[in-house]
Amino acid sequence: MSGLVTGDAVVLGLQPARLPSRALAVLIDLAVVWAAYLLIMLGLAVATASLDDAAVMAVSIASFVLILVGAPIAVETLSHGRSLGKMACGLRVVRDDGGPIRFRHALVRGAMGVVEILMTFGVVACVASLVSERGRRLGDVFAGTLVVRERIPAARVQAVPPPPPWLVGRFSGLDLSAVPEALWLEIRQYLTRARELDPAVGRRLAERLADELVSRTGTPPPAGVPADAFLAGVVAERQARDVRRATASSSAVAEPAAAGGAGPGVSGGGAAVVVPTVTASPRADAPGGGGGGTAAPATGFAPPA
Repeated sequence: MSGLVTGDAVVLGLQPARLPSRALAVLIDLAVVWAAYLLIMLGLAVATASLDDAAVMAVSIASFVLILVGAPIAVETLSHGRSLGKMACGLRVVRDDGGPIRFRHALVRGAMGVVEILMTFGVVACVASLVSERGRRLGDVFAGTLVVRERIPAARVQAVPPPPPWLVGRFSGLDLSAVPEALWLEIRQYLTRARELDPAVGRRLAERLADELVSRTGTPPPAGVPADAFLAGVVAERQARDVRRATASSSAVAEPAAAGGAGPGVSGGGAAVVVPTVTASPRADAPGGGGGGTAAPATGFAPPA
Protein backbone atom coordinates (compact mmCIF):
# COMPACT_ATOMS: atom_id res chain seq x y z
CA MET A 1 0.00 0.00 0.00
CA SER A 2 1.44 3.35 -1.05
CA GLY A 3 1.41 6.49 1.01
CA LEU A 4 0.07 9.01 -1.51
CA VAL A 5 -0.12 12.52 -0.05
CA THR A 6 -2.85 14.96 -1.06
CA GLY A 7 -2.56 18.74 -1.16
CA ASP A 8 -3.86 18.84 2.41
CA ALA A 9 -1.11 16.48 3.60
CA VAL A 10 -3.54 13.57 3.85
CA VAL A 11 -2.07 10.13 3.26
CA LEU A 12 -4.19 7.94 1.00
CA GLY A 13 -3.92 4.16 0.98
CA LEU A 14 -3.78 3.59 -2.79
CA GLN A 15 -1.83 0.74 -4.29
CA PRO A 16 0.13 1.65 -7.45
CA ALA A 17 -0.20 -0.72 -10.39
CA ARG A 18 2.92 -2.61 -11.41
CA LEU A 19 4.35 -3.35 -14.82
CA PRO A 20 2.63 -6.70 -15.60
CA SER A 21 -0.92 -5.45 -15.06
CA ARG A 22 -0.19 -2.17 -16.81
CA ALA A 23 1.37 -3.95 -19.78
CA LEU A 24 -1.67 -6.20 -20.10
CA ALA A 25 -3.98 -3.18 -20.01
CA VAL A 26 -1.91 -1.43 -22.70
CA LEU A 27 -1.98 -4.53 -24.92
CA ILE A 28 -5.78 -4.70 -24.67
CA ASP A 29 -6.08 -0.99 -25.49
CA LEU A 30 -3.69 -1.26 -28.43
CA ALA A 31 -5.52 -4.28 -29.84
CA VAL A 32 -8.85 -2.43 -29.72
CA VAL A 33 -7.42 0.82 -31.13
CA TRP A 34 -5.49 -0.86 -33.94
CA ALA A 35 -8.51 -2.96 -34.93
CA ALA A 36 -10.64 0.17 -35.13
CA TYR A 37 -7.90 1.98 -37.02
CA LEU A 38 -7.56 -0.76 -39.65
CA LEU A 39 -11.31 -0.98 -40.18
CA ILE A 40 -11.63 2.77 -40.57
CA MET A 41 -8.65 2.92 -42.93
CA LEU A 42 -10.20 0.24 -45.14
CA GLY A 43 -13.37 2.26 -45.33
CA LEU A 44 -11.45 5.45 -46.08
CA ALA A 45 -9.43 3.71 -48.79
CA VAL A 46 -12.65 2.90 -50.62
CA ALA A 47 -14.15 6.33 -50.00
CA THR A 48 -11.04 8.27 -51.12
CA ALA A 49 -10.23 6.20 -54.18
CA SER A 50 -11.10 9.09 -56.47
CA LEU A 51 -8.93 11.66 -54.61
CA ASP A 52 -5.37 12.59 -55.50
CA ASP A 53 -2.32 11.41 -53.54
CA ALA A 54 -2.02 14.58 -51.43
CA ALA A 55 -5.61 14.34 -50.24
CA VAL A 56 -5.23 10.65 -49.45
CA MET A 57 -2.08 11.39 -47.42
CA ALA A 58 -3.81 14.17 -45.49
CA VAL A 59 -6.75 11.89 -44.67
CA SER A 60 -4.38 9.12 -43.57
CA ILE A 61 -2.43 11.42 -41.23
CA ALA A 62 -5.61 12.87 -39.77
CA SER A 63 -7.01 9.37 -39.19
CA PHE A 64 -3.80 8.27 -37.48
CA VAL A 65 -3.81 11.25 -35.12
CA LEU A 66 -7.52 11.09 -34.33
CA ILE A 67 -7.78 7.34 -33.81
CA LEU A 68 -4.45 6.29 -32.32
CA VAL A 69 -3.85 9.45 -30.27
CA GLY A 70 -7.12 11.34 -29.91
CA ALA A 71 -9.38 8.39 -29.14
CA PRO A 72 -7.39 7.14 -26.07
CA ILE A 73 -7.20 10.71 -24.73
CA ALA A 74 -10.96 11.16 -25.12
CA VAL A 75 -11.71 7.81 -23.48
CA GLU A 76 -9.48 8.52 -20.46
CA THR A 77 -10.98 11.99 -20.06
CA LEU A 78 -14.61 10.91 -20.25
CA SER A 79 -14.11 7.82 -18.06
CA HIS A 80 -11.89 9.65 -15.52
CA GLY A 81 -8.88 7.43 -16.15
CA ARG A 82 -10.46 4.09 -17.07
CA SER A 83 -9.80 2.82 -20.56
CA LEU A 84 -11.09 -0.54 -21.77
CA GLY A 85 -7.84 -2.30 -20.86
CA LYS A 86 -7.69 -0.66 -17.45
CA MET A 87 -11.28 -1.63 -16.68
CA ALA A 88 -10.49 -5.23 -17.60
CA CYS A 89 -7.43 -5.24 -15.32
CA GLY A 90 -9.02 -3.26 -12.48
CA LEU A 91 -6.81 -0.18 -12.89
CA ARG A 92 -7.44 3.56 -12.94
CA VAL A 93 -5.39 6.68 -13.67
CA VAL A 94 -5.55 9.26 -10.86
CA ARG A 95 -3.72 12.44 -10.00
CA ASP A 96 -0.80 12.45 -7.60
CA ASP A 97 -3.17 13.59 -4.84
CA GLY A 98 -5.61 10.74 -5.56
CA GLY A 99 -8.23 12.84 -7.38
CA PRO A 100 -9.75 12.11 -10.81
CA ILE A 101 -7.80 13.22 -13.89
CA ARG A 102 -8.92 15.89 -16.34
CA PHE A 103 -8.34 16.56 -20.02
CA ARG A 104 -4.90 18.10 -19.58
CA HIS A 105 -3.65 15.04 -17.71
CA ALA A 106 -4.96 12.70 -20.40
CA LEU A 107 -3.52 14.94 -23.13
CA VAL A 108 0.01 14.86 -21.67
CA ARG A 109 -0.16 11.10 -21.09
CA GLY A 110 -1.42 10.50 -24.62
CA ALA A 111 1.19 12.74 -26.25
CA MET A 112 4.02 11.10 -24.32
CA GLY A 113 2.52 7.67 -25.05
CA VAL A 114 3.13 8.19 -28.77
CA VAL A 115 6.88 8.35 -28.05
CA GLU A 116 6.99 5.88 -25.16
CA ILE A 117 4.71 3.18 -26.52
CA LEU A 118 4.05 3.57 -30.24
CA MET A 119 7.40 4.84 -31.56
CA THR A 120 9.64 2.73 -29.27
CA PHE A 121 7.32 -0.33 -29.04
CA GLY A 122 6.93 0.23 -25.29
CA VAL A 123 10.62 -0.07 -24.43
CA VAL A 124 10.90 3.42 -22.92
CA ALA A 125 7.68 2.96 -20.95
CA CYS A 126 8.84 -0.40 -19.55
CA VAL A 127 12.22 0.96 -18.48
CA ALA A 128 10.66 4.02 -16.84
CA SER A 129 8.11 1.87 -14.97
CA LEU A 130 10.81 -0.47 -13.69
CA VAL A 131 12.99 2.41 -12.51
CA SER A 132 10.15 4.37 -10.87
CA GLU A 133 9.34 3.49 -7.29
CA ARG A 134 5.61 3.73 -8.00
CA GLY A 135 5.73 2.22 -11.48
CA ARG A 136 5.16 5.47 -13.37
CA ARG A 137 6.15 5.98 -17.00
CA LEU A 138 7.34 9.31 -18.37
CA GLY A 139 3.82 10.35 -19.33
CA ASP A 140 2.71 9.93 -15.72
CA VAL A 141 5.68 11.94 -14.46
CA PHE A 142 5.03 14.89 -16.78
CA ALA A 143 1.24 14.77 -16.28
CA GLY A 144 1.42 14.35 -12.51
CA THR A 145 -0.61 11.13 -12.56
CA LEU A 146 -0.40 7.60 -11.23
CA VAL A 147 -1.99 4.30 -12.26
CA VAL A 148 -3.46 2.55 -9.22
CA ARG A 149 -5.25 -0.68 -8.53
CA GLU A 150 -8.96 0.01 -8.21
CA ARG A 151 -10.12 -3.41 -7.03
CA ILE A 152 -9.56 -3.72 -3.30
CA PRO A 153 -10.43 -6.84 -1.32
CA ALA A 154 -13.68 -6.49 0.58
CA ALA A 155 -11.96 -7.19 3.88
CA ARG A 156 -10.07 -3.89 3.63
CA VAL A 157 -13.17 -1.75 3.12
CA GLN A 158 -13.99 0.18 6.28
CA ALA A 159 -17.49 1.18 7.27
CA VAL A 160 -18.39 4.87 7.23
CA PRO A 161 -18.96 6.09 10.82
CA PRO A 162 -22.55 7.20 11.58
CA PRO A 163 -23.41 10.89 12.01
CA PRO A 164 -24.29 12.42 15.39
CA PRO A 165 -27.82 11.41 16.48
CA TRP A 166 -29.06 15.00 16.38
CA LEU A 167 -28.29 15.15 12.64
CA VAL A 168 -30.26 12.03 11.65
CA GLY A 169 -33.02 13.07 9.26
CA ARG A 170 -31.92 16.70 9.02
CA PHE A 171 -31.01 16.34 5.31
CA SER A 172 -34.07 14.44 4.09
CA GLY A 173 -35.00 17.22 1.67
CA LEU A 174 -31.51 17.65 0.20
CA ASP A 175 -31.15 17.18 -3.58
CA LEU A 176 -28.22 14.80 -4.13
CA SER A 177 -28.76 14.10 -7.82
CA ALA A 178 -25.92 16.41 -8.95
CA VAL A 179 -23.26 14.95 -6.64
CA PRO A 180 -20.82 12.82 -8.71
CA GLU A 181 -19.57 9.43 -7.59
CA ALA A 182 -16.00 10.71 -7.44
CA LEU A 183 -16.98 13.19 -4.72
CA TRP A 184 -18.86 10.50 -2.77
CA LEU A 185 -15.72 8.36 -2.91
CA GLU A 186 -13.54 11.19 -1.57
CA ILE A 187 -16.00 11.89 1.25
CA ARG A 188 -16.20 8.22 2.25
CA GLN A 189 -12.40 7.93 2.20
CA TYR A 190 -12.11 10.96 4.46
CA LEU A 191 -14.77 9.75 6.92
CA THR A 192 -13.19 6.31 7.26
CA ARG A 193 -9.72 7.82 7.94
CA ALA A 194 -10.70 10.96 9.85
CA ARG A 195 -9.40 9.64 13.19
CA GLU A 196 -5.98 8.94 11.67
CA LEU A 197 -5.47 12.53 10.47
CA ASP A 198 -3.98 15.50 12.21
CA PRO A 199 -6.89 17.56 13.63
CA ALA A 200 -5.98 20.74 11.75
CA VAL A 201 -5.37 18.90 8.48
CA GLY A 202 -8.57 16.88 8.86
CA ARG A 203 -10.58 20.03 9.53
CA ARG A 204 -9.27 21.74 6.39
CA LEU A 205 -9.97 18.67 4.27
CA ALA A 206 -13.49 18.34 5.71
CA GLU A 207 -14.24 22.00 5.00
CA ARG A 208 -13.01 21.66 1.40
CA LEU A 209 -15.17 18.57 0.79
CA ALA A 210 -18.16 20.19 2.49
CA ASP A 211 -17.82 23.33 0.35
CA GLU A 212 -17.71 21.21 -2.79
CA LEU A 213 -20.74 19.24 -1.62
CA VAL A 214 -22.64 22.47 -0.94
CA SER A 215 -21.81 23.75 -4.43
CA ARG A 216 -23.24 20.54 -5.90
CA THR A 217 -26.43 20.50 -3.83
CA GLY A 218 -27.05 24.26 -3.78
CA THR A 219 -28.10 24.14 -0.13
CA PRO A 220 -25.88 25.43 2.70
CA PRO A 221 -25.53 23.34 5.86
CA PRO A 222 -27.39 24.26 9.04
CA ALA A 223 -25.74 27.03 11.01
CA GLY A 224 -23.12 25.85 13.46
CA VAL A 225 -22.85 22.29 12.11
CA PRO A 226 -19.20 21.15 11.86
CA ALA A 227 -17.98 20.18 8.42
CA ASP A 228 -17.20 16.58 9.38
CA ALA A 229 -20.64 16.13 10.96
CA PHE A 230 -22.26 17.65 7.88
CA LEU A 231 -20.44 15.18 5.62
CA ALA A 232 -21.40 12.23 7.83
CA GLY A 233 -25.04 13.35 7.91
CA VAL A 234 -25.31 13.70 4.14
CA VAL A 235 -23.65 10.32 3.54
CA ALA A 236 -26.03 8.71 6.03
CA GLU A 237 -28.97 10.32 4.23
CA ARG A 238 -27.82 8.91 0.91
CA GLN A 239 -27.42 5.44 2.43
CA ALA A 240 -30.91 5.71 3.95
CA ARG A 241 -32.36 6.60 0.55
CA ASP A 242 -30.63 3.62 -1.02
CA VAL A 243 -32.12 1.36 1.66
CA ARG A 244 -35.60 2.82 1.13
CA ARG A 245 -35.37 2.32 -2.63
CA ALA A 246 -34.21 -1.27 -2.19
CA THR A 247 -36.99 -1.95 0.34
CA ALA A 248 -39.62 -0.41 -1.92
CA SER A 249 -38.41 -2.48 -4.87
CA SER A 250 -38.51 -5.71 -2.92
CA SER A 251 -41.96 -4.85 -1.55
CA ALA A 252 -43.29 -4.13 -5.03
CA VAL A 253 -42.08 -7.54 -6.17
CA ALA A 254 -43.41 -9.40 -3.11
CA GLU A 255 -46.90 -7.84 -3.00
CA PRO A 256 -48.21 -9.33 -6.30
CA ALA A 257 -47.12 -12.80 -5.24
CA ALA A 258 -48.81 -12.42 -1.84
CA ALA A 259 -52.00 -11.14 -3.49
CA GLY A 260 -52.24 -14.12 -5.81
CA GLY A 261 -51.15 -12.44 -9.03
CA ALA A 262 -52.22 -8.85 -8.40
CA GLY A 263 -50.44 -6.20 -10.46
CA PRO A 264 -47.42 -4.27 -9.23
CA GLY A 265 -48.28 -1.83 -6.50
CA VAL A 266 -51.73 -3.41 -5.83
CA SER A 267 -52.04 -4.88 -2.37
CA GLY A 268 -54.16 -7.95 -1.87
CA GLY A 269 -56.11 -6.51 1.01
CA GLY A 270 -53.10 -5.85 3.19
CA ALA A 271 -51.75 -2.54 4.31
CA ALA A 272 -49.15 -0.82 2.19
CA VAL A 273 -45.56 -1.07 3.30
CA VAL A 274 -44.34 2.29 4.52
CA VAL A 275 -40.71 2.88 5.39
CA PRO A 276 -40.66 5.62 8.00
CA THR A 277 -38.08 8.35 7.98
CA VAL A 278 -36.39 8.59 11.33
CA THR A 279 -36.09 12.18 12.40
CA ALA A 280 -34.40 12.97 15.66
CA SER A 281 -34.82 16.27 17.39
CA PRO A 282 -31.65 18.24 17.96
CA ARG A 283 -30.06 17.81 21.32
CA ALA A 284 -30.13 20.67 23.69
CA ASP A 285 -26.36 20.94 23.57
CA ALA A 286 -26.13 20.35 19.80
CA PRO A 287 -25.30 23.12 17.34
CA GLY A 288 -28.47 24.82 16.18
CA GLY A 289 -30.55 23.34 19.05
CA GLY A 290 -32.02 25.00 22.10
CA GLY A 291 -30.61 24.89 25.53
CA GLY A 292 -29.27 28.33 26.28
CA GLY A 293 -25.78 27.73 24.90
CA THR A 294 -23.68 30.19 22.98
CA ALA A 295 -25.29 31.16 19.68
CA ALA A 296 -23.89 29.36 16.62
CA PRO A 297 -22.32 31.40 13.81
CA ALA A 298 -24.68 32.41 11.00
CA THR A 299 -22.51 31.09 8.19
CA GLY A 300 -19.58 28.77 7.70
CA PHE A 301 -18.64 25.62 9.52
CA ALA A 302 -18.10 25.41 13.23
CA PRO A 303 -15.00 23.67 14.58
CA PRO A 304 -15.68 20.01 15.44
CA ALA A 305 -16.67 19.37 19.03
